[in-house]
Amino acid sequence: MSAWAPKRFWKETVVTETEGGFTVHLDGRPIRTPQKSALTVPTRAMAELIASEWEAQQGKIAPETMPATRAANSALDKLSVQREAVVAMLAAYGETDLLCYRAERPLQLVARQAEIWNPLLTWAAETLQAPLQVTEGVLPVAQPAASLARLTAGIAALDDFRLTAFHDLVAISGSLVLALALISGQIDVAEAWAASRLDETWQSEQWGIDEEAAATEAAKRAAFEQAWRFYGLCG
Repeated sequence: MSAWAPKRFWKETVVTETEGGFTVHLDGRPIRTPQKSALTVPTRAMAELIASEWEAQQGKIAPETMPATRAANSALDKLSVQREAVVAMLAAYGETDLLCYRAERPLQLVARQAEIWNPLLTWAAETLQAPLQVTEGVLPVAQPAASLARLTAGIAALDDFRLTAFHDLVAISGSLVLALALISGQIDVAEAWAASRLDETWQSEQWGIDEEAAATEAAKRAAFEQAWRFYGLCG
């Protein structure tokens, strides 16, 4: 028996202003989240993107093609009850930030990591007042408690919609500092992605591109860029 999937049942998709923001109506009825909350988002631009995802559905509904809808659902259903846990989970990335763990060799890779990653750590130290220690290899290095507290405060200051997008930016990149630099305008999304994949890029330059790995990489990049787009639509 084939798996059941909901099918398109509406003809008209309309963005509507509502109390607290904007929503999307399907044949005059507002969309609701999986937990039956009203799908109210902070900006018209975000609602329009969500509406375009619903309008693009033909036949069976494919949630995997609706990243903005899924992100809005997460902001409304999950962040409202798990906010402290999400902040703590993201703050933990600061303890083992990608940018702090360097190769011991070859020297060309060591130099590339220093060239790309050091300015981001300098920015965090000077602008965020959150210096972090750098080490070689994979053995953990203790980070200053004051620095981690300041990074955590930066995360906690984000509203639920921004925090939802920020979660993906951190989780996909593996770096809290990099994600903070991106949302602060220190780097753009292409630079952020390249910095996060520095080691993988080096390996592909040395040994060639593996097709399966390249497909995984492309999917991660698309998700990273979608998260950044969602962040930008928060207002």
